Amino acid sequence: MSKPVVLVVMDGVGWTDKDNGNAVKHAYKPQIEELMTKWPHQVIKASGLAVGLPSDEDMGNSEVGHNALGCGQIYSQGAKLVNESIESGKIFESKTWKDAVAYVKAHNGKMNFLGLLSDGNVHSNIAHLIALIKECKKEGVNEVRVHALLDGRDVPETSALKYVDQLEQVFQELNDGTFHGCIASGGGRMVITMDRYEADWSMVEKGWHIHVMGDGRQFASAKEAIETYRREGNYTDQFLPGFVIAKDGKPVGTIDDGDAVILYNFRGDRAVEISKAFDYMDKDFNKFDEVKKPKVYYAGMLQYDGDLHLPDHFLVEPPHIEHTMSEFLVKKKVSSFACSETQKFGHVTYFWNGNRSEKFDDTLETWVEIPSDVIPFEKKPWMKATEITDAMVEAIESGKYQFLRCNYPNGDMVGHTGNYEATLIGVETVDLMLRRLMDACRKADCTLMVTADHGNSDEMYEKVKNPGDAPKPKTSHSLAPVPFAIYNGPEGLKMKEGSGFGLSNVAATVVELLGFEKPAEWNEAIIEDLK
Repeated sequence: MSKPVVLVVMDGVGWTDKDNGNAVKHAYKPQIEELMTKWPHQVIKASGLAVGLPSDEDMGNSEVGHNALGCGQIYSQGAKLVNESIESGKIFESKTWKDAVAYVKAHNGKMNFLGLLSDGNVHSNIAHLIALIKECKKEGVNEVRVHALLDGRDVPETSALKYVDQLEQVFQELNDGTFHGCIASGGGRMVITMDRYEADWSMVEKGWHIHVMGDGRQFASAKEAIETYRREGNYTDQFLPGFVIAKDGKPVGTIDDGDAVILYNFRGDRAVEISKAFDYMDKDFNKFDEVKKPKVYYAGMLQYDGDLHLPDHFLVEPPHIEHTMSEFLVKKKVSSFACSETQKFGHVTYFWNGNRSEKFDDTLETWVEIPSDVIPFEKKPWMKATEITDAMVEAIESGKYQFLRCNYPNGDMVGHTGNYEATLIGVETVDLMLRRLMDACRKADCTLMVTADHGNSDEMYEKVKNPGDAPKPKTSHSLAPVPFAIYNGPEGLKMKEGSGFGLSNVAATVVELLGFEKPAEWNEAIIEDLK
């Protein structure tokens, strides 16, 4: 019997010598340094084509990264899926699109688009929104409203006006006697609407009041709202309070009976809760008092949870991911253990299992969620790393599991705050926890595999355009490759040479270390043949 394998994902820890505020490079990290010098190691790709995104200019993210890690293959993902559907016209031929348009026309309602307003290509892309708006006019929809969630996380932290201006220009060109579109409401993505993993339902409640009820501070335009809030509170985009656009004291676009609502985000984690609020409003929804329950046709860009069938209606079919590692291991009767805190729990379960909420086998798969604190991550950059490690060490020592995995969110979640000093602490915290896992694996004779899902904390500042300018915080992911190292592996273990490996090569590496032959559908392992 091969020895157990423990896989650690250091979320958001890229591996590069480039130094635009490289918190990974400058952190005190003796364990990571040891792994990347004294043990078999590689640097692997975690963005662009290597994880199914449209081009190598597209940053990786935790969702597609964990899909690739968990299935050992590359599927067209997120933006690429939607791009293909729009380019082919299939999105407008879908039953959902036709039904949404028909519903609005039949009820003399409005088409409402809700989503993240940027070109970050992680949750959404403004180009998709613009294509949908233009098709609305083409198909005779008279009224369109946009409920704009501001990014500042996957794009520069104060770039919102760029996207607002772009959208306003589109409306200026389209608006005439037969069509009227405008921005109706908005707010920062980390304040309203876009909570995930049920960490803070109050965010969704705030969004409901802003978007659906028009209950919020009023402004004449989105530009006025953004500039006013920045002046008053020095807010960056992701933390901007909610706002309502009004004329003569009346909101220009509440969500009402007879309307359609399309959530144009393609990424699932931060789309699930607001989708539940719409889809379940008449099905014992109890997360908050919705007060107003408009009769609307609601749809998502994709179906965000295949097991919950949420939402009921969606424009683009998600990738149908087959032959996942979990399914393979269950068939081999391998017991597995997965753990993270709330912020990344879905990544080591739902995304890992190919966008599947449920386990393949309740008796063979054990999942442990450590509740995240509801606190700004820069205020507590160590997050729940200690508790995750406690659970992992206990599971390793139990001897019950042949494959164990965990995610440390620190490098990503603290990195997204743009706080360099806090991110240093986050990276150093993960490194400190690695020592405990290394010791536990040595004691129990397990193979430890350490990698990351994408870069972030390795690039904390925007590139300076002019010499002498002060660097601005960078809150988005990076294009950096990620570390990959194997500790306490089988005797004689060697990494394959070459630079063509990515996250999708990890699954085959895991199962070969466990003594199995990889499925034919998977990409090759990163290690030399152990036989």
